[in-house]
Amino acid sequence: MSFETTTPQRTPVRRRFALHAAAIALTASFAALAPAMSMAQAWPSKPVRLIVNFPPGSSPDVVARAIGTPLSQALGQPVVIDNRAGASGLIGAEAVAKSAPDGYTLLVSAGSSFTMVPHMMPKMSFDPVKDFVPVAGIGRIDIFLVTRNDQPYANFQEFVKYAKSNPGKLSYSSAGNGTSPHIAGEMLKAMAGLHTVHIPYRGTTPALQDLLAGNVNYSFDSGASVTHIKSGKLKLLATAGTKRSSQFPETPTMDELGLKGFDAGTTHGLFAPAGTPKEVVDRVNAEVNKLLANPQIAQQIRAIGAEPALGTPAEFRASMVADSDRYAAVIKARAIRPD
Repeated sequence: MSFETTTPQRTPVRRRFALHAAAIALTASFAALAPAMSMAQAWPSKPVRLIVNFPPGSSPDVVARAIGTPLSQALGQPVVIDNRAGASGLIGAEAVAKSAPDGYTLLVSAGSSFTMVPHMMPKMSFDPVKDFVPVAGIGRIDIFLVTRNDQPYANFQEFVKYAKSNPGKLSYSSAGNGTSPHIAGEMLKAMAGLHTVHIPYRGTTPALQDLLAGNVNYSFDSGASVTHIKSGKLKLLATAGTKRSSQFPETPTMDELGLKGFDAGTTHGLFAPAGTPKEVVDRVNAEVNKLLANPQIAQQIRAIGAEPALGTPAEFRASMVADSDRYAAVIKARAIRPD
């Protein structure tokens, strides 16, 4: 075997300059990526702050605290809960939207802040789609249709029949105009063809108190009504999600009862500022999914009338988009506005 010897060919000057420029550009690209890559690999190297855009004791606060301590243990850094309530969750969300996209400031929010409020308040200081990255669902909130035991209907079908036979006679309470229970009530009226009166309150507690006192006939609620249902003070007529509640598996959904496609659920979850490294988003998502698979943490989520919402960031985003599209239609059709 022999090797043929050839005279080396000189690369044309223009081509040599082009190759040199390409090499410099490639080196610069890697140099630009290096800080982000090293930051993602080193993350977290300091405390992580979870801003909750609702007050202490609210359901977003409960789910944040359910994962806060175990997430801190998993990450090896303190996780600090910071409540920034106000303006239907917009104050806390704005704080996160304007923070550095480095993974050290995240948002725990009610799904309504992203899927309902933007359709009622088009002029916002941030774009809920462009300024955030959905990181992980935490809990899918079940909405319950509840009434008192002294009402003249024993089940959902009898309730609908009675409401249709007595237009304008029945009233329902909610936590306020533009809240999830209010929108659920308007969805029911539209899909079942009912004429009932909405009575808004400033919060879940007074809305339930007036139902228990007999000042309204029925209500839409999530976690606050669970203890009253289990004690027998309230009757659960139906659930308003796509699946039966694990706490009340014998109670059918409205979809099962004839209102096809009825879904008034929302998902509490974790969001990051746009531009947060994918490696950080994926790490947080993986850790949160591990926590939600823990029976003790899952039970804390279910205690507020929710179901653990495991899934990828892409799946969480898809569910938020579907919720937003569905609520945009009913909010527009029923001309719903917040307080």
